[in-house]
Amino acid sequence: QEHFGGLKGLTIAWIGDGNNVLQSFLTSAAKLGMHLRIATPRGFEPDLRIIKITEQNSEEYGTKLLLTTDPLEAADSANVLVTDTWISMGQEKEKKERLKAFQGYQVTMKTAKSAASNWTFLHCLPRKPEEVDDEVFYSPRSLVFQEAENRKWTI
Repeated sequence: QEHFGGLKGLTIAWIGDGNNVLQSFLTSAAKLGMHLRIATPRGFEPDLRIIKITEQNSEEYGTKLLLTTDPLEAADSANVLVTDTWISMGQEKEKKERLKAFQGYQVTMKTAKSAASNWTFLHCLPRKPEEVDDEVFYSPRSLVFQEAENRKWTI
């Protein structure tokens, strides 16, 4: 909101795990007028109950929801590219399996080429290089440090 001046009409592309951070986006985005384009590997989709709520919210608020396994399809025309850790606390034993499942999901400049011309990047940190490459993470389009600062003020 701070960067774009408002949220209504923005398209958010989530590329990665169907985890708790994504589920927060799912339950709030439509109510704020944002479209969601989500790419997760098979078997790592968000909770089906949350998807059903999101579909209802999207219909009620006139937003669009896309669920896919293709990161480039999710990134298509997105204003914001978002990812998060692929291995959350308590999932360390699944690391090898998860890294294999998430091959091709790293956010890169190739991903960004599919996005809108004004694309930005978010990650709630800490970040691992397999999730987003250095070129995107440290680019002027990356808002991760502003995002972290904003979180600081809410604590």
